[in-house]
Amino acid sequence: MSVKTYAVILLTGALSACQQTAEPIKASLGEGWQLVWHDEFEQNTIDPTKWQHEVNCRGGGNDEQQCYTARSENSFVESGLLHIVARKEQYTGPLHNADGVTRDAERALVATQPFTSARLRTKHLGDWRYGRFEVRAKLPVGQGAWPAIWMLPTDWHYGRWASSGEIDIMEAVNLNTQTDDKTAPAGSLETRVHGTLHYGGPAPENVYSGTPYRFSDADNPADNFHVYALEWQQDEIRWYVDNVHYATFRHDQWYSTSQQADGSFVENSGFAPFDQRFHLLLNFAVGGNWPANVNDKGVDMSGYPKQMLVDYVRVFQCSQNSETGKGCASVQPSAVHIKGKRQ
Repeated sequence: MSVKTYAVILLTGALSACQQTAEPIKASLGEGWQLVWHDEFEQNTIDPTKWQHEVNCRGGGNDEQQCYTARSENSFVESGLLHIVARKEQYTGPLHNADGVTRDAERALVATQPFTSARLRTKHLGDWRYGRFEVRAKLPVGQGAWPAIWMLPTDWHYGRWASSGEIDIMEAVNLNTQTDDKTAPAGSLETRVHGTLHYGGPAPENVYSGTPYRFSDADNPADNFHVYALEWQQDEIRWYVDNVHYATFRHDQWYSTSQQADGSFVENSGFAPFDQRFHLLLNFAVGGNWPANVNDKGVDMSGYPKQMLVDYVRVFQCSQNSETGKGCASVQPSAVHIKGKRQ
C-alpha cells in the first residue's frame, strides 16, 4: 500500500468519524422540533435545488423601485453567507415574472427601474404547512431599504391575494434613520422589525394585522446578526427574535373570503387561509409605499450597493403532530396578542 493511499484511508476514516459525531441541527428554542429543510450556505453557489430567482421589474405591487434579477451581482454565496445586494443602476427587464403570465403579450412587457436587487423563493422546492422557520440575518440600513423574510401560498387555494394569505416573518424599513415610533425616546434611531399577517378577501378587500419588535439603539439589526423565527400551527402563529416570543395571532382573529363568479364573497371555513402549504421568500426591496412614507420619507439614493446577509435558513416540523403542528409551542407570557381586523 502506498503512503498516499494510506493517507487517503486515514483521512476518509477521520471524515466519517466527524460526520458520525456531528451534532444534529436543533431549533434555537423549544423541544420536539425536527429539521426537515435547511440551507447553511456553505457551498460556493446558490443551490438551485433549494432556491429560485424571481426576475421582474414590477415593483412588487407596492411601487418599489427595483428590478429583481438572477445576476450574480445581486445575489451570491460567499464565506458561508447569502448576499442579497441592492445596486443603484438604471436597469430594464421583464415587467412580470415568467411564471406569472399566460399571454405572449404580457411576457413581452418590460419596465425600467433605478435599482436592481434579488428576490429568492423556495416555491415547489420547499413548501410546508405548519412548522418552525428560523433565519439568521443581518439587515441593510437607510431610508428606503426594505428587507423581508416571508411566506406566500404555493397553490393559492382560496383565490388571489390576500384571500389565500401572506405570512411576514420579518420586515424592516429605514433602519438607522430617525424613528417615528411615538413610544421611543426622542432622538432614537429606527430599530424596529415587524411580524405581520395579510388575510381577508382579494384586494382591495384585504386586511392585515401585526406588531413590531424594537431593538435598542446599541443592538440595531442593521449592525448585527439576529435570529428571526416564526412558529405556525393550525390555530396559532407566533413570532420570535433571538428566542424572545414577542407576538401571537390566533385563528379566531383571522379570516378568509373568496370571490365567486357572480362577484359575491363567501367566507371560508376552518382555519383558512393559513391551513395550506406556503413557501419561503427572501428579498431586499428599495422604496415602495411603506418605506417612502415613513421616517425621513422617500428614498435615500446614497450608500449603494447595500446588502442583506443571511447566515442560514432552517425549517422544522413538530414531531408531536405534523398534521396540526401542535405540541411543540414555545410560549412566553409577555408576548402581545395581536387583534384581527374586518374589512
